[in-house]
Amino acid sequence: MQGSGLRSDAGRNESGTASQIEWAERIKPRVHAEFDRVANAFHGAARKQAEPDRSGTLAVIAILEEKRVEVMAQDQAGYFIREWQELKDQVRKLIAADSRYQTIKADRVRQTGKP
Repeated sequence: MQGSGLRSDAGRNESGTASQIEWAERIKPRVHAEFDRVANAFHGAARKQAEPDRSGTLAVIAILEEKRVEVMAQDQAGYFIREWQELKDQVRKLIAADSRYQTIKADRVRQTGKP
């Protein structure tokens, strides 16, 4: 029964059938791992950068962590099944769609002349 408000392992109410919630709970660790993978890549890049590039990369990492919180706060099991079952470039798309990222990218282009 859709919207049954079953409790997830995280202790919050999630909507979906028992099987949908179970499926979503299996997907969530992979979503966390994907955010970790992308964050680690940015941290590695930041360690090699000089200012102001490093500041921009650290700002992107902050955006990434905000997106992680937003995604993991979703209480619809179907969201994880629909959007995250197959990991592709969802994290990159979330970051790229953020207006703060677009500003960082535009500033880098202005400073360096390179996209």
